[in-house]
Amino acid sequence: MDIQELHRRIATIEADVSAALRGLATADAVRGLDGVMLGKAGSLGSLIASVKEYPPEQRGQVGQAVNSAKQRVKEAIEQRLRELQTADLKSEAARAASFDPTLPGTPQPMGGVHPVTAVQWEIERCFERLGFTVEAGPEMETDYFNFEALNIPAAHPARDMQDTFWLNNGMLLRTQTSPVQIRAMKKFGAPLRVIAPGRCFRYETVDASHENTFHQVEGLMIDREISIPNLIGMAETLLREVMKREVKLRVRPGYFPFVEPGIEIDMNCQICGGNGCPTCKHSGWLEILPAGMVHPNVLRAGGVDPEEWTGFAFGLGLTRLAMMKYGIRDIRVLNSGDIRALTSPRRLGSVFVTDVEHNDR
Repeated sequence: MDIQELHRRIATIEADVSAALRGLATADAVRGLDGVMLGKAGSLGSLIASVKEYPPEQRGQVGQAVNSAKQRVKEAIEQRLRELQTADLKSEAARAASFDPTLPGTPQPMGGVHPVTAVQWEIERCFERLGFTVEAGPEMETDYFNFEALNIPAAHPARDMQDTFWLNNGMLLRTQTSPVQIRAMKKFGAPLRVIAPGRCFRYETVDASHENTFHQVEGLMIDREISIPNLIGMAETLLREVMKREVKLRVRPGYFPFVEPGIEIDMNCQICGGNGCPTCKHSGWLEILPAGMVHPNVLRAGGVDPEEWTGFAFGLGLTRLAMMKYGIRDIRVLNSGDIRALTSPRRLGSVFVTDVEHNDR
């Protein structure tokens, strides 16, 4: 490359740099151009490396021309950086001048307490006022606490009523919160007032009113001269407290191996008002509180003398009660992860919620 060609090449490079700088809007991009042009592999960098290829008498002239071009490119890049910095400062000043600290901030979407959890908390507060304590038990249970101690031996046909998830270690996922009865009796003895809310698992067909994972609260009261009327009175008080209104109940005989006698307390369906719907299987009633007087064998398993003490026990379906309280037609929505079930259970849509809004305040 002769001297004239070198000057033309330098002029082209400087023109390219000027054009590129006008199109760059960030300091990082400008610094990147610096590396591309002035680096060893860059346009000017390669010209500097080629000085040694010229005859000795031309090297001084070539080196001076290349270094002058390098200096001009550096100044152009630094000038563009200063311009961008000034523009940024002006932009920040304009934003600061337009910012009004008295204006409200941008609202952020908020979640809420799950309907089942909200009902559980209400029930706990209600029972605490009645002198009950709140206990918890493991979700992975032994056969003894889930069945044997509850008067359900290995060959008992009642085991077929509860489709159980058995685990490889020989244990199971509890089918009810009733095992906490035995643990509480062994821990506290008698007299005793205790409830045990928690999650239960059953391998059953899922539909509008049945789930394989659901929440329940077990209740147990042991004292002298406890009777069925005490149990029914407690159920009426509890449901009236949670629903914030009078509810219609139906009491009928029921069979559960761990109580004798056993009863079923049904609640008038709050979804259809008793007219019949898929949630209540078109009966107008929903089983809400199976209960009864604690079987003597269960008392003995808990270390309590049935000749001296009596008591009642019940298993309240928290998930179903939440459905009734909030008018949710389909139990499956409560485990669906639908954020609407957390923020506003009454507005889940006509598929799940009644059109009639109940006042539960």
